[in-house]
Amino acid sequence: MVLVSHSAKVASAVAELSGALLGSVDPAPLAVAGGTRDGGVGTSAELVLAAARLVDEGQGVAVLCDMGSAVLTVRSLLAEDPSPLPAVTRIVDAPFLEGAVAITLTSALGGDLDAVLAAAEDARQYRKH
Repeated sequence: MVLVSHSAKVASAVAELSGALLGSVDPAPLAVAGGTRDGGVGTSAELVLAAARLVDEGQGVAVLCDMGSAVLTVRSLLAEDPSPLPAVTRIVDAPFLEGAVAITLTSALGGDLDAVLAAAEDARQYRKH
């Protein structure tokens, strides 16, 4: 899984929290692509590509974006012909924190890409009242 955020600090914090909530379960590959290459706020196609290639084990890569241009950056990479992203890369349509926790747990428990996507998208339904 790859977490794409406009902020390196946010992406790292969400990754850290997601991992901490696993308890004794070994985490699946996770990388972050936060901010720009120079440390600023924004998104970087280069960082997204590097992160996706880092976690790719041939079973698919789930990419969870925080908002706006992060989604557009990943969509543009997927639209290239051929796409520079790993062959089976999917954008996850889920809230950033809740989706990251769901993805981390589901993938760590051995869920395939479809199960990971479903778990993350179900996180949208968590009610807080």
